[in-house]
Amino acid sequence: MELADRIERFRRTLREWARGLYHGMITHPAYEKIEKEAEDIEDAFMLACFPDAFGIPSPVSYYTAELLPYLEDAFEAWERRLWDRGSYIERKGQQYHF
Repeated sequence: MELADRIERFRRTLREWARGLYHGMITHPAYEKIEKEAEDIEDAFMLACFPDAFGIPSPVSYYTAELLPYLEDAFEAWERRLWDRGSYIERKGQQYHF
């Protein structure tokens, strides 16, 4: 029985190691890329809806102001994120220069 227990323990360890390797090499980078792309799309949407937040005059701001109560939390996070970042172009450039 001791040999069977050692073999089972080895299999569990090997399975856990393989799962961690797969996550680290394949799924984690994919999740990062998907999250960054989703954030970029959200940034573009918010910038199209609320350009006056950054001093860009837009005639649609009057109509998109009605969305503000629904996007209040997202708007605050977006505005803080955009002010922290140097520019939108800088963020896109980071995708190609590691």
